[in-house]
Amino acid sequence: MTSYEYQVIPAPRKGKKARGVKGTEARFALAMQEVLNEAAEDGWEYLRTDTLPSEERSGLTGRTTVYQNMLVFRRAIKDMSADQEADAEFAAIAALAEVDETVEAAEENFAPSLPSATDANEAADTAPSIERHDP
Repeated sequence: MTSYEYQVIPAPRKGKKARGVKGTEARFALAMQEVLNEAAEDGWEYLRTDTLPSEERSGLTGRTTVYQNMLVFRRAIKDMSADQEADAEFAAIAALAEVDETVEAAEENFAPSLPSATDANEAADTAPSIERHDP
């Protein structure tokens, strides 16, 4: 089973000037080509371009939605043998179980203890009374 890691970067917003490249479309294509080739040099495979919403502030209290074009790349992570993969899955599950036990223990130790009704009544009987004197 092949595992992948992913990289997401913003798509170029404007074209790149170069000798012999004329027109907006050609300049933009050149900018995209350079980004894709740079990523490919590092072993990244281009998958797709996604347009995703992003909420941003507008003025002091307003919000507006803008759309960002993102380039998605992936590259294979070194394949593990079946035994190594099973060991990794077991280690991950064991780590999650350990975290759950730690959380449960912490919840038990930090749970507030309420006084019994008898203790609460005794405390009320021994509390000093406050008398008001009207002037």
